[in-house]
Amino acid sequence: MAVYTRSREEIEKIRAAAQLVGMTLRELGRSLRPGITTAELDALAETFIRDHGGRPAFKGYRGFPASICPSVNEEVVHGIPGPRVLREGDLVGIDVGVELNSYYGDAAWTFGVGPVSAEAERLMQVTRESLMLGIAQARPGNRVGDISNAVQSYVEREGFSVVRALVGHGIGREMHEEPAVPNFGPPGRGPRLMTGYVLAIEPMVNVGGPDVETRSDGWTVATKDGTLSAHFEHTVAVGPDGPEILSELLDHEDRG
Repeated sequence: MAVYTRSREEIEKIRAAAQLVGMTLRELGRSLRPGITTAELDALAETFIRDHGGRPAFKGYRGFPASICPSVNEEVVHGIPGPRVLREGDLVGIDVGVELNSYYGDAAWTFGVGPVSAEAERLMQVTRESLMLGIAQARPGNRVGDISNAVQSYVEREGFSVVRALVGHGIGREMHEEPAVPNFGPPGRGPRLMTGYVLAIEPMVNVGGPDVETRSDGWTVATKDGTLSAHFEHTVAVGPDGPEILSELLDHEDRG
């Protein structure tokens, strides 16, 4: 499949969708508290997205039943909202996608529910920093592998592991487009980045090993060894002078 080069007008439409994703994540972060259920978070997100003119892009996508993917503790991604009650000390990664005026935005953030362990805090910090290091490589003339290697080398230097079974992706008129954006691999490999590419860059980082398994619900992906996982994601445009984070609307104090 082809990699699409987006015009400035298209990038602004993607930005509008991605900023609504960021706003939704900010609202969910403010609503997080011990005792709330993942289903309540999902309802809040759907209402917020629709009230702002968007459509929850995940709902119905390949049969997914909800508007957000809340993944708790050892769950990596694709958690299904339900009656699970969040407790103090939990980590919850929330992935949100929005369609707005026929364009898509996608982002994820991992939050602590109240005070969390030092290990959990460090995991969130390293994962968030690896995302920013990956984004810094989203420049014209670089290759996808430069993003991948920046994430992997930092995460492994800090003693954690990157999930290899799941990758980031292009985004625009569809939720998932080319190219695939792994979080591992050597630099200088993969498609060459061009001005106008739009990518969803999303490190998924585990305290233990990189192996994951899909649970019996057919969606939830969890660490095979049961250790904690964190997930951070932004929608990023490759601009002529470097990366532009299109989903950047999270307040500093809401960042886990």
